[in-house]
Amino acid sequence: MTARFDIDAVKAFVGDKVFARGEAYWRDGLVAIIDMNAARVRAQVSGTENYRTTVTGRGAEIGGDCSCPAFSDFGPCKHIAATALAANDGAAKGGGDALTRIRAHLETKDVAALVDILVDLAERDPAIFQRLDLAAAASTGDAATLESRLKKAIDSATRTGRFIDYRAAGGWAGEVDSALDALEAIASGRTAPIAMRLALHAITRIEKAIGHMDDSDGHCSDLMARAAEIHLRACRDAKPERVDLARTLYAREMEEEYDVFSDAAATYTDVLGEKGLAEYRRLAEAAFGKLPPRGRKKGYDQERSRLSHMMDYFAELAGDLDTRIAIREADQSSHYDVLRLAEFCLEHGREDEALRRAEEGLWLFEDERPDDRLYVFVARLLGKKGRKEEAVAHLMRAFDKAPSLTLHESLKSAGGAKASKAAIAKLRSMIASSRQAARDARSDLLIEILMAEGQYEDAWVALRERGAGARLALRLAEKSEKSHPAEAIAAYHQHVESLLRMGGNRSYDEAAKHIARLASLQNAATHAAYLDDLRTRHKAKRNFIRLLR
Repeated sequence: MTARFDIDAVKAFVGDKVFARGEAYWRDGLVAIIDMNAARVRAQVSGTENYRTTVTGRGAEIGGDCSCPAFSDFGPCKHIAATALAANDGAAKGGGDALTRIRAHLETKDVAALVDILVDLAERDPAIFQRLDLAAAASTGDAATLESRLKKAIDSATRTGRFIDYRAAGGWAGEVDSALDALEAIASGRTAPIAMRLALHAITRIEKAIGHMDDSDGHCSDLMARAAEIHLRACRDAKPERVDLARTLYAREMEEEYDVFSDAAATYTDVLGEKGLAEYRRLAEAAFGKLPPRGRKKGYDQERSRLSHMMDYFAELAGDLDTRIAIREADQSSHYDVLRLAEFCLEHGREDEALRRAEEGLWLFEDERPDDRLYVFVARLLGKKGRKEEAVAHLMRAFDKAPSLTLHESLKSAGGAKASKAAIAKLRSMIASSRQAARDARSDLLIEILMAEGQYEDAWVALRERGAGARLALRLAEKSEKSHPAEAIAAYHQHVESLLRMGGNRSYDEAAKHIARLASLQNAATHAAYLDDLRTRHKAKRNFIRLLR
């Protein structure tokens, strides 16, 4: 039988040294395959502790994770290698996984024997005891007892106590997930109302836990999303009073920190029905109407943002485009807000209104640093209407305040070579009148624009006059090698020396690439002399010298 995993791929995935340690674990019989399917292999690997390991894929495709600290800190571990080898061994011998063997064994037992086995396990394992206890409570008909026990289980699983570090976060999340398993099991039928209430309780508990743990892997986000899914499922079965549900969801959406119930009105539409949606809308409209004028106040306003989102949903539901535009009009504190509104109008077939609102925004925020995107948007719409002179005027006004490559490109598109020359002349004037003797951002921008226009001679003149960043000088050298080989050679020489001063293999590799470019620009004798000079001056840099051979 063909091996499940390619050994060379496993070695490449974990590294030779780690593979050797994993092979020793496998040979010592420390791997117990729990189950295998087409997508993954799960195993328990023994060592100083027992770890749960999952290896995914087959053949040369391999991935996986492990509960061991080494995997958290460094990635693919010896347990993954050991599991892959054990999976190959099982495939070669035709042996099944442990769960398959266990299932086959249990199927030979009668009910009484199975009960004895489960009770024995429950006595030894608290997690199994809790799961069976909750299942038993669910079947007795004592709703109050079931809710009390399951609430305690959720509280116990979500308790943090001391701060939970990154390594322990996965285990904590596993306990919470098990509690949600029990909650999901009662999310239908007569116990659905209990699941509905406790799902909200679980979300609240998880939210509070986030501040007391390192949740870099996002366990809490996944757990809250799962609890929300259970809540929705339970609501569909329990059919709660719709107005009450609307009030609960509205409060959650407005107050929560992690957006678990964002877009709740849309998500719960079928459960809320007309009556619930009407109440949701009433609450949103009442709160939205009490918001103070935004004016030009900067910064994110969470309450306004959430209410605007709700109001937009209800307006969209009603097909009320004017209200959707008005909602966006009420939140105009920056060029970007104006752009979003104008783009929205354009997307919905209101091109004239899009242009009007965008131009109004230009004047409204005229005293602030211009946003290229809004000016380009206006220029594009004006160009479509044949009003190119107005487009150029808007763009040049923005270029005067904050010149950029984007604005120059738009000026050239709107006004052709004449507008491009005017922008370049304006930029030269700005640089000339600057009190700074050395280069500034505008000096680099001038070179960028001249490069884009193919005016390499002028670009090199500008570079010699005011200097340029190393990367920009290199780009100019690369673009103008054919027309200005001498300047390109000088730039490459300077860059190579800078890299060699920095040291390190990555710098040496980059230096070697530029030296190779120089070979095509210099005659053979000159290049040979250059290489000899490098070998003499940098002979101590053995890793670099090897690259010159």
